[in-house]
Amino acid sequence: MRATAASALLGGVAIAALLTERLWALGVLVAVLLAACLRAGRRAHPYLWGTLISAGFVFLLWPLLQTTGYRVLWSGPTVPVLGPLDVTREELVHAGIVSLQLAAVGLAFAAWALLVDHDRLLAAATGRRSVLAAALAVRLVPTLERDANGLVESLRGRGVEPTGLRGHAALLSPLLAGSLERGLNLAEAMEARGFGRPGRTRLPAPPWRAVDIAAAAAGAALVVMGVVWL
Repeated sequence: MRATAASALLGGVAIAALLTERLWALGVLVAVLLAACLRAGRRAHPYLWGTLISAGFVFLLWPLLQTTGYRVLWSGPTVPVLGPLDVTREELVHAGIVSLQLAAVGLAFAAWALLVDHDRLLAAATGRRSVLAAALAVRLVPTLERDANGLVESLRGRGVEPTGLRGHAALLSPLLAGSLERGLNLAEAMEARGFGRPGRTRLPAPPWRAVDIAAAAAGAALVVMGVVWL
């Protein structure tokens, strides 16, 4: 699937999640996005933990910080400034809506970061030099993650297991040195290939296929459904 079509589809899903207040629709969107993110394997774990834990905290704290509804399910103590910490059915429903919206938007961005070819997306967006800077910035985190995994495996091969905050902090120095060396090598490679000189060529973009058109149309349809029906 083309990067632009996938981005349009994921953007439509995120917008539809923000527009709808139906729990079943939000649950379906979250389940589909979660299944898509799990295709990335272990790389998806930080994204999933960050998104789901944030959504869980919102669900737990939202009823305690709201004073809506009259069908009380739990009566808590009265806290100064905050008032009585009562939990009503309406507050739980609203908390579920907000937490699922947060989870859907977070998972949509996670799927975009994990599954979309950002190089082709940036190349399709514009042909200016800023594309290269954006592409290098997008590659920064995955590259550092790969280098960190390689360093950990090297230390394990020498019988050293980095544990705790202090052990992982020791990896910062070699990661920084490796990043600087990679930047110098990249600059030399760009200069050797004539970056910035006139008359350069571009890789032709693949044609739009039926699945790409369907994905882009589905993204627009989800936005319309979120406004009109959901």
